[in-house]
Amino acid sequence: MTKPSLPELLHAAVTAVGGTERPGQVAMAEAVEEAIDGGSHLLVQAGTGTGKSLGYLVPALAHGERVVVATATLALQRQLVERDLPRTVDALHPQLRRRPEFAMLKGRSNYLCLHRLHEGVPQDEEEGLFDQFEAAAPTSRLGQDLLRMRDWADETETGDRDDLTPGVSDRAWSQVSVSSRECLGASKCAYGAECFAEMARERAKLAEVVVTNHALLAIDAIEGAPVLPQHEVLIVDEAHELVSRVTGVATGELTPGQVNRAVRRAAKLVNEKAADQLQTASEGFERLMELALPGRLEEIPEDLGYALMALRDACRTVISAIGATRDKSVQDEDAVRKQALASVESVHDVAERITNGSEWDVVWYERHDRFGASLRVAPMSVAGLLREKLFADRSVVLTSATLKLGGDFNGVGASLGLAPEGTEGDDVPQWKGVDVGSPFDYRKQGILYVAKHLARPARDGDRGDMLDELTELIQAAGGRTLGLFSSMRAAQMAAEELRSRIPEYPILLQGEETLGELIKNFAADPETCLFGTLSLWQGVDVPGPSCQLVVMDKIPFPRPDDPLMSARQKAVEEAGGNGFMAVAATHAALLMAQGAGRLVRASGDRGVVAVLDQRLATARYGSYLKASLPDFWFTTDRNQARKSLAAIDAKARQAESAAEGD
Repeated sequence: MTKPSLPELLHAAVTAVGGTERPGQVAMAEAVEEAIDGGSHLLVQAGTGTGKSLGYLVPALAHGERVVVATATLALQRQLVERDLPRTVDALHPQLRRRPEFAMLKGRSNYLCLHRLHEGVPQDEEEGLFDQFEAAAPTSRLGQDLLRMRDWADETETGDRDDLTPGVSDRAWSQVSVSSRECLGASKCAYGAECFAEMARERAKLAEVVVTNHALLAIDAIEGAPVLPQHEVLIVDEAHELVSRVTGVATGELTPGQVNRAVRRAAKLVNEKAADQLQTASEGFERLMELALPGRLEEIPEDLGYALMALRDACRTVISAIGATRDKSVQDEDAVRKQALASVESVHDVAERITNGSEWDVVWYERHDRFGASLRVAPMSVAGLLREKLFADRSVVLTSATLKLGGDFNGVGASLGLAPEGTEGDDVPQWKGVDVGSPFDYRKQGILYVAKHLARPARDGDRGDMLDELTELIQAAGGRTLGLFSSMRAAQMAAEELRSRIPEYPILLQGEETLGELIKNFAADPETCLFGTLSLWQGVDVPGPSCQLVVMDKIPFPRPDDPLMSARQKAVEEAGGNGFMAVAATHAALLMAQGAGRLVRASGDRGVVAVLDQRLATARYGSYLKASLPDFWFTTDRNQARKSLAAIDAKARQAESAAEGD
């Protein structure tokens, strides 16, 4: 039997999911097949509506080697495992003459821990474990969540938190889950044979396609101990988020609360001298954290340095002492000891990392109104790590609707550790960038309006003219507005002001309800507006008449006092590059591309993206930012923008009236 061709396989898969074949999807599938067959790397930009998941799944399944697919969002993981993969495997089975297995794999803390559930949770103040089900009032929200999880544990086949509906609070889940550091290990645990996390790993070992998340991919790369099964092909979907997710995993944090928790957990398990040493070091660290330190610490202040060294050394002593003593009077000693060890090791590792003072790390102090003071340490760049760990010994495909910034892929490529496209060299990963376009006609479906007449926005300055403009645009659109703001403070101020100015249009504000509820309510009522910040720039998918105006209050450059971004910008400049363009402008371009992508989500969508920042039309870098956005029809004419919105609103109202009449 001859091997089926890629077009035949793609056609079968698209038919199975009830979709229609698109030229961009075909072009993507061909590019992915070429990269996998050639053992090379691919960056592929595929606009919304392309059907990119089938564009990479079909050639990957046809190749027959193990594939890891890493995504950023739960929604896409669910779509792949519950919809796309089952249908695609069924559709391709007759032609491939095999049925590829697939599995989901997440970090250990995402799975219910049977030991925690049945034996209890180690507590900080007393020896042994306590029964969380007895400790929580049955009428409280926590008590109800715990009882529901105990019942769920008897029914679930996966133990995966995301399979529990409705969900539970982080506090409740922490009572029945463990981190990888806290885990006793399958061989030492009484419930090891039934462990949900271990079963997920076993399923992944047997699967041809493993679906995971960016965080686990980062842990696999950073920690050296493999958590993902060996694979020949890696596909990173939502790849525009990869660098920030890897940076997050590689960032360490130290807080007085975290240190005090480690002291309490270790106190009962070590000799008095070791416990006192850690207690004294903890108190010294806490005193210094109450002082007003600057943001970034280019050099660690001498007194803080001594406090961190004392903390590191005390942790080291306690770690040795925990390993050397046994106390059979402690209930379930192994679990209590493992949790204490995990807490102390975490403090030790961050304290040691900061005191070592690597030139490749950025250290800064933060004070949060709710969470208090913290010391944080993050890598200056993850590009070298990604180049070394991601692109060796396997073919890598990275895809997203936004990878081509300023007209090429080199900006995103550089953040991933890749040399400019076409660069030759023995140790240089070879890659290709492909833009397969979008099925949407952006120039006919959308307008990019820049409010050139507004005053240049000043940091934290009064923007009365911007609020006037925003009011007029919302009125012209008849509501139907997604407001994307550069800070939570700006979103709150705009919501408060516009609620009094135009009460006929309900304004939803991020933070006042869960994100899921906000998006659901926004989609349900076309006259409603939704205002918010970062997660709305990337997390809203509302096709149809409820979202016909997307507003950006200003270009979302990083704050000048952002320690990590400013350090990265300075490093580029010291190396002779343009730090502003490489860091700040690239960051803004990516967010703006994501934000503008909220407007057109289906072939019938029409609307306006309004940027209330004149710099997009007047600054030299404006052309770079515009080249990163969908190819909307462009104008700076405010009357034209309002007329277009009014016409779109009128047409939408007509359609709504007709639908009600039916």
